[in-house]
Amino acid sequence: MAKRILIIQGHPDPDRARFGYRLAEAYKDSATENGNEVREAIVADIDFPLLRNKDAFYKGHAPPELVPYQELIRWCDHLVIFYPLWLGTMPALLKGFFEQVIRPDFAFEEAGNNKWPRKLLAGKSARVVVTMGMPGFVYRWFYRAHSLKSLQRNILVLRQGNNDGFSVPRSNRPLGATRR
Repeated sequence: MAKRILIIQGHPDPDRARFGYRLAEAYKDSATENGNEVREAIVADIDFPLLRNKDAFYKGHAPPELVPYQELIRWCDHLVIFYPLWLGTMPALLKGFFEQVIRPDFAFEEAGNNKWPRKLLAGKSARVVVTMGMPGFVYRWFYRAHSLKSLQRNILVLRQGNNDGFSVPRSNRPLGATRR
């Protein structure tokens, strides 16, 4: 069955020669060849303001330039996020993008009475591809993959339809002979 896939390219550098862009392009080509509909959000190409306070997050709305990306997230069945590991986490521009897009009344709804928020983007799956200048096992073992865990726990969990947490496939296999 064909899926509607949204690729979020989180590299803040718009240079398409970057490794992460090439990986995303290969993913897109393969998904399209297999009959899936693929759309992209290139964060480096979007000019948007950053959040400055809690009230802006909870009482405000996504800036008009990001509303189309909310619609793409709502449209997709499967989300694929590509980003480089910078200073141990995702680049600030990508985090700012998620802060603006993953808003109350879009991704979740407050339940009141100190209950957990109701998730409004249930039933979606995701894959996260992180490029880094170290072996993956070092990132998982020494650094405990904290950036990926934070993304799963604090952003992607809002898309899951149950309370079991969000499942992102993990592979312990190297990418083969592919080198940077």
